[in-house]
Amino acid sequence: MTVSRVALVTGGGGGIGAATCVRLAADGLAVGVLGRRLDKARAIADRIVAQGGVAMAVGADVANSEAMQAAIAAVRAELGQITVLVNNAGIEEFTPFPDIDDAAWDRIMTVNLKAVYRTIQAVLPDMEAAGWGRIVNLTALGAQIGAANMVHYTASKGGLAAMTRSLAVELGAKGITVNAVSPGFILTPMAQRAIDGDLFPVPYEQIVATYPVPRVGRPEEAAAAIAYFVSPDAAYTTGQVLGVNGGCCP
Repeated sequence: MTVSRVALVTGGGGGIGAATCVRLAADGLAVGVLGRRLDKARAIADRIVAQGGVAMAVGADVANSEAMQAAIAAVRAELGQITVLVNNAGIEEFTPFPDIDDAAWDRIMTVNLKAVYRTIQAVLPDMEAAGWGRIVNLTALGAQIGAANMVHYTASKGGLAAMTRSLAVELGAKGITVNAVSPGFILTPMAQRAIDGDLFPVPYEQIVATYPVPRVGRPEEAAAAIAYFVSPDAAYTTGQVLGVNGGCCP
């Protein structure tokens, strides 16, 4: 396999992140699979290698700046300049607005927003040196339509959409595109925990039954949108937020 680019995918050990790692490797990219749990990241990297791709696993909590710097340096040393970045790692919480405290607010913002700008800053010199780069951020449907008991989560994801658009303006002339994918109801481990915890206001089957495509989505369907944004075909596409949501909203 000829490897043309090196990608770093955060939250690569499961769900959309894992599907993205597998898809990008199949498309010919070398992939740094970054996960908070190294064992899960390693399982995905091993799967890619077994399928003939190029990948390495690194473990780090995206909220830990020093650990992230070390992980990024390891990927760069092993695979080369990082010119594709997928910011997939994130956390969610279901808490009524009056009960959100500073600790909960800061926890969500640190992982979902602050860690993203830090990671982009860390890999940006590679992209600038190459005169080419692709950044894809994972925002969320709730940031577009709102979600009860998730104000801190949706605020973080809405901020990420705004960051995406502003970075696209700032970096476009450098050959770097910045886009976002906004998944709807994708059946990931995070979504499964919400289902198992009965955290939705109504059964999830009732929610997806109202969608034009009345079913839950698959991680691979979100990964396909990410794969487009990082491809050469998307050279003139930047500052966009693409919903992969069964048509439930614009």
